[in-house]
Amino acid sequence: MENRKENNMSQARQAYNNGDYEKAHEIWLIQAEEGNPEAQAWLGSLYANGDGVDVDDKNALTWYEKAAEQGYSMAQANVGAMYYMGQGANKNVDKAIKWLSAAAENGDVNGLFNLAVIYTKGEGVDKNPERAAELYQQASELGHYPSQSRLGYMYAHGQGVEKDRIRAYLWLSLAAQHGIGTALSELESIVKSMSAEEKAMGATLSEQWRNKTGANNMQVAIQPTPSN
Repeated sequence: MENRKENNMSQARQAYNNGDYEKAHEIWLIQAEEGNPEAQAWLGSLYANGDGVDVDDKNALTWYEKAAEQGYSMAQANVGAMYYMGQGANKNVDKAIKWLSAAAENGDVNGLFNLAVIYTKGEGVDKNPERAAELYQQASELGHYPSQSRLGYMYAHGQGVEKDRIRAYLWLSLAAQHGIGTALSELESIVKSMSAEEKAMGATLSEQWRNKTGANNMQVAIQPTPSN
């Protein structure tokens, strides 16, 4: 039985990758109705992004939430983002924090990032740059480029962490190498005030972390983050 389910899921993922969204939808719907959380999350993604179906935020949230309730971390992150932005339901920051916290606890990079954004902005919670920095750090170590950019900025300016040009160089350089424009401009700014020794130390750390932080595995397409 389990082998059959996995074969069906593999067929659905292959169909999705080939752009055959109707076939993917057909398979995932059957699996989702049988309670498969991965299928529920992918079905939510189809409705959220309009792949093979009309965009339907309410339906997307319904399926994401079913998967989230079963502990599927990427769905938890998506549910949190949708409640934060009021997509598929009225905006509810408390629910957003609940689901983003669950996703973050499960190590989902988007949950970590979005929860950090909320703590940075102080919406629904007290502003807590220290907590935001911790969350950005976790996501950065998992290879999340936007988090690396935010964390580098915080080290450069001493926000939520002790000011540290070398660590700022580390995270900003990693983010800049993956096209994060704000990271590049910030990096260019701090390099001007760094000694040759500091630059060398930053470059060494950057190389070490580059080997640790690779691309994530194939993931369910996610909702936009609360903040760009």
